Amino acid sequence: MKILPDWLKSGYLRLIEPVARGLVRYDVQPNTITTVGTLCTIAGGVLYGLGHIRAGGWLLGLTALFDVLDGMVARRTERSSVFGAFYDSTLDRVADGFVLGGLAVFFATRPEWWGTPMVGVSVLGLVGSFVTSYTRARAEGLGIDARVGILQRPERVVLLSAPQAFFGLAFHGLVLIAIIVLLTVTAWITAAQRVRAVYQGLQTPEVPVRTLHDTTRARPSGARSRRRFIAKGE
Repeated sequence: MKILPDWLKSGYLRLIEPVARGLVRYDVQPNTITTVGTLCTIAGGVLYGLGHIRAGGWLLGLTALFDVLDGMVARRTERSSVFGAFYDSTLDRVADGFVLGGLAVFFATRPEWWGTPMVGVSVLGLVGSFVTSYTRARAEGLGIDARVGILQRPERVVLLSAPQAFFGLAFHGLVLIAIIVLLTVTAWITAAQRVRAVYQGLQTPEVPVRTLHDTTRARPSGARSRRRFIAKGE
């Protein structure tokens, strides 16, 4: 599923280019950008839980640029690091938890909006988003590339913000309900696709696989890796 076409992504990057240059000029730390972005996303999740769906959607949409800016600034200031990638990925999970958790709280406190059934769907979506992230991270730990799936993080961020910003609870909340159902279904399909990719990768003899929980393998000497994962373990 390619919700975001390449031309839109390129246009978005050009749009935020001046912001990235300003952050580099004022020597803003990449991890600071990540932290501020996560706090704003948490605030958006709280707004969802309080029933302010449209306001929460706009806040999440405006702060989604932090997901891109931290990596851009890290590369341009040569501050990319393994810890930066780990920190970024960890806070992404916190952000996802608050957004989907906020939606679950909204449905739990608003029985007129399909109440209990949608609480269950929201929780399944939350678990599914964590599983999709874990399967890729664990696959990379085994030396296998599992960047597959019909719905990646950028598309999920868009679906969790843009429709809510423009429609809120319009059409008796059907837009919001449809988005959450779509996110939940695609999250679990993506997880299954990644499990399949790992299984197939393990059938290839030339793929090096690390032993699970191998604590005897020595750490490589020399310079540390300086890369920051753009996909952030997603």
